[in-house]
Amino acid sequence: MKKNNSKAVLSFLFCVKILFTGMGMAENTSIPVSVGVVLDLDSDLDGRIALSCIEMALSDFYATHGDYKTRLVLNTRDSMKDVVGAAAAALDLIKNVEVQAILGPTTSMQANFVIDLGEKARVPILSFSATSPSLTSIRSTYFFRATLNDSTQVNAISALVQAFKWREAVPIYVDNVYGEGIIPYLIDALQAVDARVPYRSVISPSATDEQIVEELYKLMGMQTRVFIVHMYRSLGTRFFAKAKEIGMMSEGCVWIMTDGLTADLLSSPNPSVTETIQGVLGVKPYVPSTKEIQDFRVRWKRKFQQDNPYIIDAELNIYGLRGYDAATALALAVEKAGTTNLGFRKANVSSSSSTDLSSLGVSLNGPSLLQALSNTSFKGLTGDYHFVDGQLQSPAFQIVNVNGNGGREIGFWTPKGLVKQLVPSNGTDSTSVSGISTVIFPGDTTAIPKGWGIPTIKKGLRIGVPVKSSLRQFVDVKRYPSSNMTIVTGLCIEIFTTIVERLPYVLPYEYVPFDKPDGKAAGTYDDLVYQVYLKNFDAVVGDITILDSRSLYVDFTLPFMDSGVSVIVPIESHNIENAWFFWKPLTWDLWVSSLLFFVFIGFVVWVLEHRINGDFRGPASHQAGTIFWFSFSTMVFAQRERVVSNLSRVVVIIWCFVVLILTQSYTASLSSLLTIQQLKVTDVNELVNKGEYVGYQKGSFVLGILLGLGFDKSKILAYNSPEECHELFSKGSGYGGIAAAFDEVSFIKVFLSKYCSKYTMIDATFKTGGFGFVFPKGSPLVPDISRAILNMIGGDKMKETQDKWFANQTSCPDSGTSVSSNTLSIKSFWGLFIIAGIAALSALIIFIVMFVHQEGRLVLRPSDSTTSIWSKIRHLFSIFNQRDFTSHIEVNDRNGIHLPSMGTANQSGNSAHTEIHGYPSYAGCDTSRNSQAPQVTSADQLTDPNQERPVKDNQRSNVNHETPPRTDQRSNAIIHQRTKSYQYSYSL
Repeated sequence: MKKNNSKAVLSFLFCVKILFTGMGMAENTSIPVSVGVVLDLDSDLDGRIALSCIEMALSDFYATHGDYKTRLVLNTRDSMKDVVGAAAAALDLIKNVEVQAILGPTTSMQANFVIDLGEKARVPILSFSATSPSLTSIRSTYFFRATLNDSTQVNAISALVQAFKWREAVPIYVDNVYGEGIIPYLIDALQAVDARVPYRSVISPSATDEQIVEELYKLMGMQTRVFIVHMYRSLGTRFFAKAKEIGMMSEGCVWIMTDGLTADLLSSPNPSVTETIQGVLGVKPYVPSTKEIQDFRVRWKRKFQQDNPYIIDAELNIYGLRGYDAATALALAVEKAGTTNLGFRKANVSSSSSTDLSSLGVSLNGPSLLQALSNTSFKGLTGDYHFVDGQLQSPAFQIVNVNGNGGREIGFWTPKGLVKQLVPSNGTDSTSVSGISTVIFPGDTTAIPKGWGIPTIKKGLRIGVPVKSSLRQFVDVKRYPSSNMTIVTGLCIEIFTTIVERLPYVLPYEYVPFDKPDGKAAGTYDDLVYQVYLKNFDAVVGDITILDSRSLYVDFTLPFMDSGVSVIVPIESHNIENAWFFWKPLTWDLWVSSLLFFVFIGFVVWVLEHRINGDFRGPASHQAGTIFWFSFSTMVFAQRERVVSNLSRVVVIIWCFVVLILTQSYTASLSSLLTIQQLKVTDVNELVNKGEYVGYQKGSFVLGILLGLGFDKSKILAYNSPEECHELFSKGSGYGGIAAAFDEVSFIKVFLSKYCSKYTMIDATFKTGGFGFVFPKGSPLVPDISRAILNMIGGDKMKETQDKWFANQTSCPDSGTSVSSNTLSIKSFWGLFIIAGIAALSALIIFIVMFVHQEGRLVLRPSDSTTSIWSKIRHLFSIFNQRDFTSHIEVNDRNGIHLPSMGTANQSGNSAHTEIHGYPSYAGCDTSRNSQAPQVTSADQLTDPNQERPVKDNQRSNVNHETPPRTDQRSNAIIHQRTKSYQYSYSL
């Protein structure tokens, strides 16, 4: 009984509290604030779902914020899925209702117009479903994207492409602002992970099923098998249905849906729809599954069913959650902005203006509400809610895989990469394929597709091959009209066939000759390569050189053969029966220089030896002959004259070394000329400077190299075969022929194998990239074939293949050992000549200085002013021409008998040799043999250096000398022989 009484009292008190609370609220009158809602409500389920969520958001908000003074009043307009309808609805709400803000519109195209109206009237526009990045370019401060920008998901998509190592992807998108807005960002993101976009498939919003199928067949005809779909649900549903119908939802294909389509198709799964997208990957913003969302979902389901009893099994989607949070953010901002200026300032317009835009007012509360929205931050159903530059931010995207009747979560994307769980495992986030769960791809397989495949509507790859009239060892096209067959063979063809057999998959292909109806080549190699860019061929196989200019529009595999451009020149055989053949080892400048130095060195030695060495004295003709004889005899080291001066010895030693080098070099060069063939051309610059005619293989890129080297185009001739090249060489340059031919090294080797004895390749190679196979830009076949090429090169198969096709090729010796390019010139010996010249000049200068210093003290003394300078110089020359008896140098005669220096007495006490009129005298001779010996001046009397030198005979007739004692017969014979030997050797 007591318990019942207490319960009654508590109930009474509770009722009283409710009564008084209601009276207080009645006294606190709220201020209504009009806001607009523009959605597609007529036939769009998302619009109705979003509207119900907005209404529930305001109801829930004011139930928990009863003390707020403001109350949002919704003014709903139906845009009727039309851009003009959305703009008209927004204009009506701003002009007639004077709303403070607008929630909506639904699509990006509608928002494009409505945003401009909001900017003009200063009315904030909050769209929770317009995701196109292009809306950002409008740069309206009154536009708030209450959802995620589509550009935020492109990194998640590119991370998937990178993780599975797919190299190409084709975006398929709807042809409107929504579809086009994401494409620039998506392409940039794919390129950042080295994936290219070879094609963009654009689907019209109003496309028929036939048009969709036509576009799908076009995709089937391409190699790429990774497709990224970005479109609305209605179009996407039909698109996937047709893709499955024609067999494109099978094994080998990869389909990725953007977040809009993923959310639309998986938020309320329809078995008929999910059946067509089995194995498809999708990305969508990550929204944690919290208890608040679960409770809200139950309440919303009940309310939506009451408001729309004819709609069955509707499911809450991301747009409803975004609408709920957007309404909550707007309610918070309106309360924060206050109610001071809720009116509009009318525009001043003339009465004649008939447009609604001209009379559009401006919201006085707009700037305050703008500031409040920018600073609004709270915990919403979708997570942390705040605007950054008018945009919502998402920390992660969820990766789903469609299996069964829904999407299976396989991982997440964060700015750190792909992860299996948002909570790091072992403190690290994985960014590889292992970072997400196993994916079941279309065809119910877990095997990762390559991302490309052979076009299913073609027989195989159309591979272009060049048609060649020569050098068919590389590529040879043979036609058989009787059987209408074309057989392609050659080294390049066999290498490609071997490589394709090593691929881990089957690659069907067919060879298509690049020719005209008459069987001739349809163009140059550049034209053939360009056909791949024009998509006329899927690849090109042949002796195609990898060039930078070609790589701008096609991709090459790694080279399967090294290459380069070199020069062919004819070999010149010398006519050794030519009488003047001996001149050839040395150039004319070296011959002249050698001759001048022989004379010069002989002259220097004569100057140094003339006063002290009797071998270099005598009549003028004798001395001139001695100069030439001595210098030229050094060539064979047969000089008989002795040199006694140290300066002369230094000069002769150095000159003998130079002569040794010259003679040995001449001998070697002459031997080379007699045994080794010579080149007519040795340098490319020589060809350019002389204006020679040169040749190249017709259609080759070598023409560009020749023009770059400076050759005149009029002097460049083309040939089609080795035979034509040989014929041009035979004619000669300037007579309709050529002096040299430029071609690729591989082709030159074939040419030389036929004409080895007549031509050679000089060492002037221009490097190229080698021979490679041609594919379209970004072709996924390039890395696989390149790896197969490396594998083939590393083994013996490549050598065996080359030996097979060049088995009959004659081996030519290297040009470096079979030809000699240059005769000897002054350039090879100028260093030796400089050394010899400096030594000779230095010795000559030293001698002149010493001579002038010794003899010129008296002759050139200043006190003798009456004598002219010329006379003094002549006097010096006369002194130079006299024999120097004061020299200490001893001279041996030619018979090996030692003679003491003039001016020195012999140890036996015999008189020294004397000289009158340049002839030697002797003492101790038999008087019967020389009874009329002239009187001479004793050498003992000339030992004083300052003593006056001997004068003429008539001035010295009174000079007496002591008659030497008589000697034995043997001594007389020796003296007589000595006197006779030197009778004509010494003179003044």
